[in-house]
Amino acid sequence: MKLAVFNAYRIGVVDGEQVYDITQVLPEPLRDWRYGHMNWLIAHWSSMLPAIHAARAAAQPLALASVNLHAPVPNAPHVFAAPANYRKHINELGVRSVSKGRSAREQGFFLKAPGSVVGPHSKIVLPRGSQRRFDHESELAVIIGRAGRDIPRAQAMDYVFGYACLMDLTMRIEPGVAEEERSMRKSFASFTPVGPFLVTADEVPHPDALQNRLWVNGELRQDANTRDMIVDIPEMIELVSSVLALSPGDIIASGTPEGVGPMLPGDTVTIEIERVGRMSLHVIEAAQVAPRAF
Repeated sequence: MKLAVFNAYRIGVVDGEQVYDITQVLPEPLRDWRYGHMNWLIAHWSSMLPAIHAARAAAQPLALASVNLHAPVPNAPHVFAAPANYRKHINELGVRSVSKGRSAREQGFFLKAPGSVVGPHSKIVLPRGSQRRFDHESELAVIIGRAGRDIPRAQAMDYVFGYACLMDLTMRIEPGVAEEERSMRKSFASFTPVGPFLVTADEVPHPDALQNRLWVNGELRQDANTRDMIVDIPEMIELVSSVLALSPGDIIASGTPEGVGPMLPGDTVTIEIERVGRMSLHVIEAAQVAPRAF
């Protein structure tokens, strides 16, 4: 099943080029409250399935092209991310790399601010007037479906609810000049586009063999397969849950393959992951210079 969050944070089931509003299945207090409504639905998915199917059958279809899509998990409790998780990406940035030859297995994970998450109809907003380099990174988002702690890899996939496309956008360091912490450089508002839909795990039987591509202005920049990840999805879940408990709606970003590169205002960045989806976002400059300019 494909789930979307659209318009005034309604929840819908996507079928082809149409979306069916199923918001009515939520408890009344949650229906107009975007903070946590998808997390609640994910956590209660099994018990809510009959009501979801009934609401889908009764709903009038809306043209997908006529609605405004938000991130399918608008309020993820956490956004965990794997650094340097493709061998060819390690140190591809030279002096701008902080990996120093270490993969995600050695480095662990880092956090992105949940407030940086936006949907497919948003824009990527770069700091106004900045001379810094801002890069695209094309990643698979793994959406957690069950709470759990200390999850062994043999059981890890039982905790996956579904998948989405994710761009991990980054302000690069300038060695000796500007070397801010990674989580800050990746947490500007709009720096984690997720979407276009949340595709449930049963629709993606082999997440370890998905083609992952990204284009800038129609030029193919990244083209790899999730089979090339150093730390696979079960190991990521085992790692993160060994540090703290996972919650429904948590997002784990898989790490990016080689081919990362700069984006500029006026560009269009497109991501496509096999069986998961495709979305394009435009890059703009912020309306004003921030008090702390970058």
